[in-house]
Amino acid sequence: MSAPAAKSAYLGWLAAVIADERGASSTFAAVSEDLILGYATGYDVADVAPFVRSLRAVFDGQVALVVDPDPVLLDFLTAHRIDAVPPAPVGEAAWAPHPVVARFAAFDQLMRQRPHARHVLLTDVRDVVFQAAPFEPQPRMLEFFTEYADGVLGDHAFNMKHLRAVGGEAIARALADKPCLCVGTVMGPREEMMRFCRTLLMLAAIPRSESGAAFGADQAACNIAVHMGLVAGEIVPNYGRVATIGLTAGAHLSIVDGRIVNPAGGVSAIVHQHDRHEALAAAMHELWGQGLERRERCRPKSSAQRRRKLRDSLMRRLPELR
Repeated sequence: MSAPAAKSAYLGWLAAVIADERGASSTFAAVSEDLILGYATGYDVADVAPFVRSLRAVFDGQVALVVDPDPVLLDFLTAHRIDAVPPAPVGEAAWAPHPVVARFAAFDQLMRQRPHARHVLLTDVRDVVFQAAPFEPQPRMLEFFTEYADGVLGDHAFNMKHLRAVGGEAIARALADKPCLCVGTVMGPREEMMRFCRTLLMLAAIPRSESGAAFGADQAACNIAVHMGLVAGEIVPNYGRVATIGLTAGAHLSIVDGRIVNPAGGVSAIVHQHDRHEALAAAMHELWGQGLERRERCRPKSSAQRRRKLRDSLMRRLPELR
């Protein structure tokens, strides 16, 4: 007698997106070069302008962003030689994970379509600005960047909550003394980056669908993958190539000549979570927004988002046949 088949909504979604070969490859020259990928659905030009303009001031290579089909936004990206990629279509009744998880399937597909890519940076968009060439020096392997210079996973309630949801209490305790790695910026060779994306997506399938597909599951899966040795890479301290400053005291940060300066006086090529500090967010928007209206970081949820939240809350209370 055969075993019952898994009925996870997440696994059904994952099988479909991994097999999906939709879309053309880049419209720009297919030569061996570095590649930057971001997922920016739900954003308009004002949201992405600091990312795009600061990036193009220091990097002339290939960039692709997954974005909504907003004509104004598409024109803006075209003007800055950035590939605009539509998100995977999801029907009204279709199931899909939170975008922070879904983006890794999109990243995997975009890398498959771009075999000429050498090294890849997977990055958040709205809260990232660039201050120097991001790939200098070239990465030797996957690089994972810490986000909490003064603590470990066990000190961070958000990370521990989602570690428990994805890996269970015992794994969360086992990793509590490890560095907090931020999945919002990851860099490395293309082939290794593709394996990382697929490892993260499979780890998110361990819990019930509404937990593995939720906001924060990507962060937990990244920390599990690296700290349990499922992917090989270098753990890079904060304020090096990347400064993740959401947990950094604002008094320890400054702006000199238009660049954000780290607590020890250095300047990182990539700054993540600058919008957690009002003074820095205002300065970056003034520098790179160039007349665009600045948007609030936290916005009211749409009726569709509220309905989804209620649905997911209900589904977490019902058994999932696995």
